[in-house]
Amino acid sequence: MTQKHTTPDGLVIVDKPSGFTSHDVVAKMRGIARTRRVGHAGTLDPMATGVLVLGVEKATKLLGHLALTEKEYLGTVRLGQNTLTDDAEGEIISSTDASGVTREAVDAGVAKLTGDIMQVPSKVSAIKINGVRSYKRAREGEEFDIPARPVTVSSFSLYDVREAVAEDGTPVLDLVVSVVCSSGTYIRALARDLGAGLGVGGHLTALRRTRVGPYKLDSARTLDQLQQELTVMPIAEAAAAAFPRWDVDERRARLLTNGVRLDMPEEYAGSGAVAVFNPEGRFLALVEAHRGKAKSLAVFG
Repeated sequence: MTQKHTTPDGLVIVDKPSGFTSHDVVAKMRGIARTRRVGHAGTLDPMATGVLVLGVEKATKLLGHLALTEKEYLGTVRLGQNTLTDDAEGEIISSTDASGVTREAVDAGVAKLTGDIMQVPSKVSAIKINGVRSYKRAREGEEFDIPARPVTVSSFSLYDVREAVAEDGTPVLDLVVSVVCSSGTYIRALARDLGAGLGVGGHLTALRRTRVGPYKLDSARTLDQLQQELTVMPIAEAAAAAFPRWDVDERRARLLTNGVRLDMPEEYAGSGAVAVFNPEGRFLALVEAHRGKAKSLAVFG
């Protein structure tokens, strides 16, 4: 009798290769994990590499609730050229000599883009405008505006400034930067806006995501490594890393899994999603405090 293949419930932290869309990675993972139940938490542009969080089997229910509010990136911004897509994938639409831009001016430009800011996403982003993806409208040559959205750039650090000459002979500056920001922040829009503020234009030439919420690059695996050995972070471990933990006794665990709304300790008020565990350490559910009671978001136990 052949043994039925079972894929464990949990998260897979992928080090996404350049040139792959997030959907490509999901499709590849379906083959590796031999299951259709695979989803991702937050997209990563095809050009970018680094941390992409996937959920497998029951953990797909976790993805929408993951408080992956903060992301961390390492990137290269080229000052002196604008592109159609605000990154190296798009054609160059203008070139300006950037050799006269001082370090002080760059620092001042970076400071202006740090903190709580209003940002207009790139026109070739996946933002929906009246139900249609922005990139689809842009490809069809449509003229349209995307409203600015509030984002938080909690840290924007400049590591290095390198003088270079672009392929068309324009003197440019390549800035190596790191950014810690809220979900929904576009790093290529930061590159565009930094260049615009300095009067020379700018775009993103390289981007690597080093962290998504509590999940870092050191726990990420390449698709090739995952093909060799599927590394799944168990759902209980993943939930404990991402959410406040509430351990309940056996009686409460039974009541909770039977749909009873338990009284929630005051310490969890305003915490958002909370992970509930039984005495054996089994992950039972995600709940949130609602008028002092535990409102169920997703049940796993």
